[in-house]
Order: sequence, then structure tokens, then C-alpha cells
Amino acid sequence: MSPLLAELLGTAILVLLGDGVVANVVLQRTKGNDSGWIIITTGWALAVTIAVYSVGSVSGAHLNPAVTIGLATIGTFPWSSVPGYIAAQVAGGFLGAVVVWLAYLPHWEATPDPAAKLAVFSTAPAIRKPMANLVTEIIGTFVLVLGILAVLSPANLTQGSDWSRGLGPLLVGAIVWSIGISLGGPTGYAINPARDLGPRIAHAVLPLPAKGGSDWNYAWVPIVGPIIGGVLGALCYQLIWK
Repeated sequence: MSPLLAELLGTAILVLLGDGVVANVVLQRTKGNDSGWIIITTGWALAVTIAVYSVGSVSGAHLNPAVTIGLATIGTFPWSSVPGYIAAQVAGGFLGAVVVWLAYLPHWEATPDPAAKLAVFSTAPAIRKPMANLVTEIIGTFVLVLGILAVLSPANLTQGSDWSRGLGPLLVGAIVWSIGISLGGPTGYAINPARDLGPRIAHAVLPLPAKGGSDWNYAWVPIVGPIIGGVLGALCYQLIWK
């Protein structure tokens, strides 16, 4: 498998399971309806873990343009590969969202609230203050990228051993879980432009009944915020650990 295909597949798995848990919680007449924020954050953490396990050995499992750009900024990933990785990640996000739509096909019509349908696909702020929402996304993604680089660094995790290779994806999932529980409330913690943009495009083009708009006025926040946060997190890691 090529790294680009791996990034597409990994991001599709990430969004399938991540958006899938949101669908299970917010759509009407599902078995998990109204089961709450802890279920959503747990589902997303497990989604990240499984996606990283699935393709990490092929592409490094960035699965997130903020991670890719952050790594390129500190010289640990070639800039020439950045556009291809980002395109694959956004396409994977779109594909994963389409599969969620298929998996919950009877429940779209059973759910009258357009906002609940959009929430399955993309993030939205609890209180709409774009600059404050931007800061929240910067902070969350800063923690994500700094946490991944620091936790998986040789200083904290023995490199090359079977034990460390098996533990890494679990630790990445734990970081995402912590961010969701602690920092996810204001914006729904996109912390990943591909996770938000790909599914938002899917929401715009899929034949969902009474779906409303795709909130493109807000869409720049979960793109710009995570990229800034990812770069700052990577630079902070380089400053402290290098």
C-alpha cells in the first residue's frame, strides 16, 4: 500500500468510527441515542487508536493536516509530500462520512433537527464567537501535536521494541480522549481540518432529508485553528526536547 492510500484509508476509518459515534448519540431512534459526551469522546479516542493501528506502519498515520504541516515545519517530514498527504486525508474524511451516512440511512429521516444532522459530519461551537472558537482549536491542536511528539519520543517510549510499537497508538488515542473531555466543550474539538472539511463537503452533497445548510461561514475555524495549533505544538516540542 502506498503512503497516500494509507492516509486516505486511515482517515476514512477515523471518520467512520468518529462520526459514527456522533450519529449513534445524536440521531433519533438509534440504540445509543442521547448517551452523552463521554460516549462521544470515548468513541473518537478509540477511532483514532484503530486508525493509527491500521496504517501507522505504512504512512506514519498522520491522518490530520495539522500533524503533517507541524512535522514538516520542524523538518521531520518533507514539504514536497505535504500536499499529497493533505489531499488524501481530506478525501478519506469525505469517504468515511459517506459510509456513516449509509450505515445510519433510516435515521436521517427520523431526525427532524438539521443541526443534529450536521453535527454528525462536522463541528460547531457551543457559543459562536469565531475568534474565541479559533483560540480553542489552536489550544486543543497544540496539545495534540505536542503530546504525540513528546509521548512517543525516545525520552518517554523505548523505540524499536515490540512493546513500544504496540503501545503507541493507544497513547495517541488517550491524548485525543483527554483533549475531548477537557477541551472539547466549546467547539466540539475538530483538532483536524480533514476530519471537519471532508465530512462537511459530504454533508453538502449527500441527499439528506431536511438537512439545512453546511455552515460554511464557520468552516474556516476548524481549518485555520488546528493548523496554527499544530505548528505551534511542533515548534514547542522542538524547542523543549531538541
